Amino acid sequence: MISRNMLLPTTNEVLLRALARYPDRVAFRWDGGQLTYRATADLIGRMQQVYASAGLARGGRVALLMSNLASAWCAGMAALCGGMAVSWLHPMGSLEDHLFQLRDFDADALVVDTKAFGPRGGELAAAAPDLRAVYTLGPSTFGRDLLAAAEKTGSHAPMDLAHATDLSYVAYTGGTTGRSKGVARDHASYAHMLISILADFELPATPHFLAVAPISHVAGSKVLPVLTRGGSVYLMNGFDPQRVFDIVASQHINVMLLVPTMVYALLDHPGLAKADLSSLELLLYGASPMVPSRLREGLERFGPVFSQLYGQTEGYPLTLLRRSDHDLRHPELFASCGMATTGTLLRVLDDASQPVPVGEIGELCARSPSVMQHYLNQPELTAETLKDGWLHTGDMAYADDRGYLYIVDRKKDMVVTGGFNVYPRDVEDVIASHPAVAQVTVIGVPDPKWGEAVMAVVVCKGGLSVSGDELMQLVKARKGPVQAPKKIVFVDRLPLTGLGKVDKKALRAPYWVDQLRQVG
Repeated sequence: MISRNMLLPTTNEVLLRALARYPDRVAFRWDGGQLTYRATADLIGRMQQVYASAGLARGGRVALLMSNLASAWCAGMAALCGGMAVSWLHPMGSLEDHLFQLRDFDADALVVDTKAFGPRGGELAAAAPDLRAVYTLGPSTFGRDLLAAAEKTGSHAPMDLAHATDLSYVAYTGGTTGRSKGVARDHASYAHMLISILADFELPATPHFLAVAPISHVAGSKVLPVLTRGGSVYLMNGFDPQRVFDIVASQHINVMLLVPTMVYALLDHPGLAKADLSSLELLLYGASPMVPSRLREGLERFGPVFSQLYGQTEGYPLTLLRRSDHDLRHPELFASCGMATTGTLLRVLDDASQPVPVGEIGELCARSPSVMQHYLNQPELTAETLKDGWLHTGDMAYADDRGYLYIVDRKKDMVVTGGFNVYPRDVEDVIASHPAVAQVTVIGVPDPKWGEAVMAVVVCKGGLSVSGDELMQLVKARKGPVQAPKKIVFVDRLPLTGLGKVDKKALRAPYWVDQLRQVG
């Protein structure tokens, strides 16, 4: 009997079809260079041949430590075309994190961008003797230059040697709580993710995408959809607001994906006043919600280009709040993450896996072909996360009577104070509405009377200030005394993870270090 997944194309087949369809168009641009669709196909074919000549074949596993380079993306796709699985190492990860991932992934080969990660690549090559091959993009003292080897091998047309049910990607979660988890997907799952993005994300007819965030993570999931539409990807390394403005104007960028902290930096940058953003049609944001007051500011400054995506490593994409939902006349939707994407079934469930009534809070759970198959090497956690056939996202949410979903917070971020549940997002939205507040995050800290106390960490806008007592009273007036912070700390900047999310673990750590019970 043929599995339904076997009826879907592999990721590679979609890619090779796109590269053949638009051979003379430019696929990738970067400062000082570009690569056409034909040249992209040629490079992938050459790299695939280099892997094959080293005995790396279908079923193998290739890890990559890369910056935003066209050659890096091609190195990953060449492995996929050869029927191997790939896993990207976090560009901001520690040596210990990287070595754990190589072992857990059981990597056969490692490919390193020597310009950005040469010293780390050397450390990994020395500390991971089980690797069958180490490749570098450029000369090095510890590996074989993949680009030079690809040049010598001669022209080879890329071939799709994978099956739809073969393992394709293993993406590791950030590991902010406990052991990092390897989220495993086959080609059919990844192909469905691609189809969902094309169906729901309102991409321009011919997208010109600015890859600001690392393509090793969610920004990379937009590359193949852009190429499928015959568009181009401009690769940027390192976030700089003025460079973003300059590239959007000079390259006629019409779509980009940013995390909220990047949007805030653009809004607060003096260059915005003179920036030409007239080509921009779609600004996708995700990874964490934008506070409604700053989203309103963004719509006023950038125009009606915002669209919110929601998902997680284990299931993506799950919902979308479309551009038409970002309407200044209906700001109540700014707190929503939208509706389910076309191929996704979502339910808000209680602890017994039963649906809760409209308007009541439960855990957001999902079913979709783009949900992961399992956690690598963690069957018990897999069973817990995919309980009853539903992906349990860990996000607490409610639905309104139209089906719009509202995430109130991560289940693990909920603060239990004096026996009452407080969702930090509710408090953050109130504090962020004050005109002097640029950013805010709320955490729970130990308290001898309440068990946990609500604490807000606030960054003020340049030249403005507000007292902690004023913000406490603001929350108390709008949400009641339980939600009002017991303490407010003002800082110059919030700590961020490598992907631009607020690092709540780092904020909590000093307060919980001597506690027997850890929150988060």
